[in-house]
Amino acid sequence: MNTILETLQADFTTLNVDAIVNAANSSLLGGGGVDGAIHRAAGKELLAECRMLNGCRTGEAKITRGYNLKARHIIHTVGPVWNGGKNGESEKLRSCYANSLRIAAAHQLASIAFPCISTGVYRFPPDQAAQIALETVRDFITQPSSLKKIIFCCFEAADRQRYEALIQ
Repeated sequence: MNTILETLQADFTTLNVDAIVNAANSSLLGGGGVDGAIHRAAGKELLAECRMLNGCRTGEAKITRGYNLKARHIIHTVGPVWNGGKNGESEKLRSCYANSLRIAAAHQLASIAFPCISTGVYRFPPDQAAQIALETVRDFITQPSSLKKIIFCCFEAADRQRYEALIQ
């Protein structure tokens, strides 16, 4: 396993990586939180490209150019809304990470950064979400791929500490 797992607390839109993952809504046309910040920082060309993608279903992922971001690409994924955990939310969140990683590898990307998917307005319990993220990434990196660095970029210090504890 030659892939480095790293945590950061930083402005997600400033990361210099091959791809950042956007916790998008199903329209892919921008929204609040990370999604809105990415759309504002990337510029209006991102919105134009996203319009041509015809949205995205929960758990799936699609890739666009990064435009005005340092990141060359944006991988958009739609996380599940938490409804108590009895509606396949964990499996859908796992799919967000797995499909994003597959797209990155298919495009021969070396570095990718993830936000905390679904833990904001979608109310996914942060401890459970972090566990799913780490398990999915660890499963993925057991197989050879182009990915050499996977970053968990957290907005809050508590989230960064949560990921650091799980990586140890």
